Amino acid sequence: MPLAIIRCIVKDDRLNPYERIQYVGGVNGDGTRWRQTQQKTVDEIDTGAWTFESQGSDGVKAKVVTATSRFGHRYIRTVADKDVPDNLLSLPTCPA
Repeated sequence: MPLAIIRCIVKDDRLNPYERIQYVGGVNGDGTRWRQTQQKTVDEIDTGAWTFESQGSDGVKAKVVTATSRFGHRYIRTVADKDVPDNLLSLPTCPA
């Protein structure tokens, strides 16, 4: 199963942390950038098509998994997070 490293996110102004992340992105091995929706990332993890890790500016990596909020919303978070996807929300904004 291929591995992708999430290095940036695009979030909206919603207060609900489970719904704030719209897109995740990173850099391919050839230096080109990639970006996709959080929902596509959820689907790829759930189907086993891809695995994901996040990597902050400090270089620390954390495995990305899917979860369901108490309201039934599917989202991504890191294993290091207890509930709210704080590690992902602290990543820088993806370039346009």
